[in-house]
Amino acid sequence: MAASPKHEYYETLGVPRTADAEEIRKAYRKLARKYHPDLNPGDKSAEERFKNVQEAYDVLSDGKKRQMYDQFGFYSENGFAPPSPGSQGGGAGQHFDFSGFDFSDFMSGGGGAGQHTTGGGGGFRDIFSQFFGGREQARHEEPEKGGDLEYVMNIDFWQAIRGTQARVNISRYEICDTCRGTGSSGAGEVNCPQCKGSGHVSQMAGAMRFNLTCPRCGGSGKLRNSCPTCGGDGRVTHTESVEIRIPPGARDGSRLRVPGKGNAGTYGAPPGDLYITTKVEPHPFFQREGDNIEIRVPVAVWEAALGAKIEVPTIDGRTLLKIPQGTGNGQKFRLREKGVANSRTGLRGDQIVEISLAAPDPRDERVRHLLGELAELHKHEDPRAEMWSKI
Repeated sequence: MAASPKHEYYETLGVPRTADAEEIRKAYRKLARKYHPDLNPGDKSAEERFKNVQEAYDVLSDGKKRQMYDQFGFYSENGFAPPSPGSQGGGAGQHFDFSGFDFSDFMSGGGGAGQHTTGGGGGFRDIFSQFFGGREQARHEEPEKGGDLEYVMNIDFWQAIRGTQARVNISRYEICDTCRGTGSSGAGEVNCPQCKGSGHVSQMAGAMRFNLTCPRCGGSGKLRNSCPTCGGDGRVTHTESVEIRIPPGARDGSRLRVPGKGNAGTYGAPPGDLYITTKVEPHPFFQREGDNIEIRVPVAVWEAALGAKIEVPTIDGRTLLKIPQGTGNGQKFRLREKGVANSRTGLRGDQIVEISLAAPDPRDERVRHLLGELAELHKHEDPRAEMWSKI
């Protein structure tokens, strides 16, 4: 990241230096909308302002970055700003040049002859560690476990109930066949262009110049010749078809793990895993609640009034349900062990049947006549009487 900002971050966002995180966030959102390139097509000035706003927010929204910016007037991931033109590490009347002094022993807590460090690796390391995160130490290429992958698989209701097998195409990193995961072409090494092979670089921090471990080569002064196939990463992108077994009873949002099918690790480290999240399409009339199945079944008025045995659908097929006399609309009945089988417990849920009374079609003359007789027979009864009594 650029070390010396071309603009003052607080001024760019239009907030005072005492602004809290919420004020900074609100100011950023307002300015980002105002200068967004999509809302200002072809406007180079707006595009530049948008970049400045993004840069300012990136620093001021992060506690450690902001602390460094407030104290030194810049933020750099390497920890130091480059020297300003014409400066030798000091302002007017000052000249502090530490270019001939190597602070690596102080930063590593070693403390050589004639040098003094406090116990526990103190000295300059304590001073700079809160900002530089230990960047003075050489970076070693160590094996790192491959990252996990996440995919979503759409399945229908019956595939979730009964289980299924399906194939999904995934894009993942696998070990490069050319270099066998080393990232090197095997053609030797070249001098690091950043430190010119010395393993150290000089950088300024205000009025002082420091010799630091080169961040590019990690202090070795050498860079390996990268593999032409993988570009030195040791891995290449590969698309693979993986067979996924969906167990019976899978739910919407179930997460399945396929070991070893994530990204390949680096330098011989194990690969990550593949995780499949199921998205179950709804059924026209079966509703699933946990391991239970719920369904609304239409029942004729005379069936509900006189009682009947009716056929109702289940996930296993048709089954008989006895409707007692005087069954009301919305009344529920339970069919034991007619729900979904739980693959972990081996138990089945139930099916809950809700009665939905279906009114007869009054277009038939005889039906209207019978309904009229029924109304005359019960003309002194008010089905809403209980409701009125409670108002």
